[in-house]
Amino acid sequence: MYRIAVLISGTGSNLKSLIEDSKAAGLYEIAIVIADRNAKGINHASENSIPFLVLDRKDPLLSDKVLDAVKGTDLVVLAGFLSILKGQILKEYKDRIINIHPSLLPQFGGEGMYGLKVHEAVLKSGKLISGCTVHYVNEDVDAGRLILQSIVSTEGATTPEELQARVLGKEHETLTTAVRMLAMEGSARGMR
Repeated sequence: MYRIAVLISGTGSNLKSLIEDSKAAGLYEIAIVIADRNAKGINHASENSIPFLVLDRKDPLLSDKVLDAVKGTDLVVLAGFLSILKGQILKEYKDRIINIHPSLLPQFGGEGMYGLKVHEAVLKSGKLISGCTVHYVNEDVDAGRLILQSIVSTEGATTPEELQARVLGKEHETLTTAVRMLAMEGSARGMR
């Protein structure tokens, strides 16, 4: 079975979608959930008997500890993980770490662009569409090769919170689709 590690920082709504999808699809399993703080989303792992680990986001060895924890997995999924991975993990898991970002990259991405900040910037820009992007993670923040994007209209959204809610629904769908695609591709190549 294709094994994934899911990294979170918040409520874990994308994690919850992945848990539900992994059960329904039968294409992959969540081997471990890692949080970079005491995140509410850990409850989803606990309720589903998925091993989890809580690390300190301020720990200078965070990326190394994540690497140690994900050994043996086929894919690392950043699902609302706010810490920036650096160093050896990016080499050992090259093209095997993905992230979901709440905009249509390359627009509204990069360091400091997360959460409501993204949606504020989109609304301020006057763009008629927004959305989300699943991309590979590399040394540059939000600059890895794109895997999948989904679009939502900004029409009628007057607050960043309204736009965030719209985009979040698409994030769940887009992230699970991307993980399914990569799991099928990995299985075809003989991974797990």
